[in-house]
Amino acid sequence: MIQGVIFDLDGVLTDTAVYHYQSWRNIASGVGFDLTESHNEQLKGVSRAESLDIILNWAGAERSVEEKALLLTEKNNHYLTLIASLSTADILPGVVDFLSNIRSGGLKTAVGSSSKNAVFILDKLQLTGYFDAIVDGNMVKQTKPDPEVFVNAAQLLGLPTQNCLVIEDADAGVTAARAAGMHVLGINGHGQLQDADLCVENLHNIDLQFVQTHFSS
Repeated sequence: MIQGVIFDLDGVLTDTAVYHYQSWRNIASGVGFDLTESHNEQLKGVSRAESLDIILNWAGAERSVEEKALLLTEKNNHYLTLIASLSTADILPGVVDFLSNIRSGGLKTAVGSSSKNAVFILDKLQLTGYFDAIVDGNMVKQTKPDPEVFVNAAQLLGLPTQNCLVIEDADAGVTAARAAGMHVLGINGHGQLQDADLCVENLHNIDLQFVQTHFSS
């Protein structure tokens, strides 16, 4: 039986993908590479440092450790500027009702995100109080598809991994959840994320009964 639900952040609670894309596109342009939306899809769920390494590889560019650190800071500062105006209006459909419903039904909730800005974003969305635990990119050594972020979240909730449901929108996150021995609900309106137990377009009209019916085994 599901006793806890662990949420990815970007693409599940809110959609800041366009801001990541704009910020990475700016960095890529500086190293002589035209970053497309298709490229950006491959960076979903990947840590900031790993994303930079991927972009540099695509560009055939080499940078020192110090230069990479400057690029990472530049990317993050640009991203923070873009998301400074986030508000409750940017919460994805069904999120608040779903969180309220499962919490009132006794389920524990956590965020498991690769983002190092997770707390900042949750505060801007006024969602922080809905979660019993938050594990972000500042708290793990290995990022998705490694299961560490989700295993840590389950431990903070005091729950066995097999009693947790992860809600994810990226393949790396689905792989991580599977490696942790967790059930997975995919958020994807295009029928992808084939390794998820089930995919839905968003959390609208999803409730506690839905969770226990589909993920009780």
